[in-house]
Amino acid sequence: MADSNYSDTELRKRLTPEQYRVTQKAGTERPFTGEYWDCHEDGTYRCIVCDTVLFTSDTKYDSGTGWPSFFDTAAADVVHIQVDRSLGMIREEALCANCGAHLGHRFGDGPKPHGHRYCMNSASLRLDSNAS
Repeated sequence: MADSNYSDTELRKRLTPEQYRVTQKAGTERPFTGEYWDCHEDGTYRCIVCDTVLFTSDTKYDSGTGWPSFFDTAAADVVHIQVDRSLGMIREEALCANCGAHLGHRFGDGPKPHGHRYCMNSASLRLDSNAS
């Protein structure tokens, strides 16, 4: 996984306080509050920090959790998974493989064929819409 090439000062200027908290401090937005939890537009979801394409609308689904959920990534190497032992739990943290931004978590209760649910924070994403 790559480290961000952006200084803390630059990130604080460029990102909203919520985007900074989520991507740089491994924060989590409240369920049903993020911009994309109920979004049905076609397009690609990019990392808010480095603009890497992470997910596509073709893999987005309503998991009922209140966060944007995807059953697969846009490519095999764009999301890095590492063990997260915070909050007294063991979870799989999802990070942007390019810049290291915290995106959310991956759970094993998603749809077939992979069984993955990438439960992302809207604050870590930017939708590049295919709408005309």
